[in-house]
Amino acid sequence: MIKILFVCHGNICRSPMAEFVMKDLVKKAGREAEFVIASAAVSREEIGNPVYPPARRELAKHGISCDGHAAHQITRAELDSYDKIYYMDASNARYLQRLLPHDPEKIRPLLDHDVADPWYTGNFSQTWDDVLAGCQAILEEFK
Repeated sequence: MIKILFVCHGNICRSPMAEFVMKDLVKKAGREAEFVIASAAVSREEIGNPVYPPARRELAKHGISCDGHAAHQITRAELDSYDKIYYMDASNARYLQRLLPHDPEKIRPLLDHDVADPWYTGNFSQTWDDVLAGCQAILEEFK
């Protein structure tokens, strides 16, 4: 079982998009039983909130539901129990670094550049493109 956790600032845009895109990719590949996939926030700002409506709409455009998601802050238990933790930007990396000693095999960026936060950019389709590319690369890595 491969346990993957995606992390962003509030767990209402980027990380849940990655969570649900990855779940969709593994389902389409017939590999659902091989993965546990979730997402979390580094902040407490959005705890309990659903996926941000524009992010939800972007996922829906691609036939992906994110129903039932409620934002939560990452816990120490999650840091310990997940095999891979993918963060979205340098700010997330700094937060994770304070919680867990540097472990580049376990904690790594989703892409080789920051995934821009659509909360600020308003560009949810660009975030979709980045998240999809990152999730496809992860699935390829675990073939």
